[in-house]
Amino acid sequence: MTATRDVLRDDDGSAAEQSVVVLTGLSGAGKTAATKLFEDLGYTTVDNLPGELLPSLGELVADDPGRFEHVAIVLDVRAGDVESAFDAVRASLSARGIRPRVIFLEARDEVLIRRFSETRHRHPLSGQKGIAGSIAQERRLLATVREEADIIIDTSDLSLRELRARLFASIPSDVDPDRLVVQVVSFGFKFGIPLEADIVFDVRFLKNPYYVPELKQISGLTGPVRTYVLEQPLAARFLDQVGELLELVVPAYVDEGKTRLTIAVGCTGGYHRSIVIAEEIATRLRGRDDLPVAVFHRELEQA
Repeated sequence: MTATRDVLRDDDGSAAEQSVVVLTGLSGAGKTAATKLFEDLGYTTVDNLPGELLPSLGELVADDPGRFEHVAIVLDVRAGDVESAFDAVRASLSARGIRPRVIFLEARDEVLIRRFSETRHRHPLSGQKGIAGSIAQERRLLATVREEADIIIDTSDLSLRELRARLFASIPSDVDPDRLVVQVVSFGFKFGIPLEADIVFDVRFLKNPYYVPELKQISGLTGPVRTYVLEQPLAARFLDQVGELLELVVPAYVDEGKTRLTIAVGCTGGYHRSIVIAEEIATRLRGRDDLPVAVFHRELEQA
């Protein structure tokens, strides 16, 4: 189980109306990407919880609305009897006056097969039947849930940006659609620059923790790597100058009516320096400009 929380509130500090989403669908259809989007929106996200625990989760969410204003529950065949689990969590919430919005993600068979082949991920139902058979079985298991979904999204031909737009349009959000939202993405140049980047910073000039044996295998999210990078004099000067640049251009983006700004920070592999600097840029933006800021480390899961 994984869970994250960053509660959103209205501008006056009052709690927003409680919103609960059940995110379900076929394996390989984009639930992982969608979950990250919900995290960016400030939702508490709960993934891969055993079906037997879902009713208790529903009670917890309903009984503590101040803590769980925005919740996304990821539910799929990993829960076991997915239809029973779905009915149980929905009944638990409905009994307490909460009607969850159900979003179902799917894709064409050939697209799902290609995605599993490219990522080399194992289908949760894989066995002797192969990928195609596993997908067919999963469709049957999720058929009832699909029929009862509020929103069905075919991700076969959607880019990540398009999926994000579809989900933004499908869910209630406390984020003002006219307000600038900043996303800071760390990446590795050897894997390519993120296509959605508006501003790109190259931090390969900093000394690389990769060549320090005790730091090689740990990411920029750890204390030792963070200290190694930020204690370099060039890092401090770079961050100060980046701060001055963003102080200049962010208001200009706002004046131009831009609602999303993606800042990409790259190093060689996207595992050490870029993560540290991306996190620091995000922290400084939040503290000084009171902007909604999300951070995504593109290469971290690959590594």
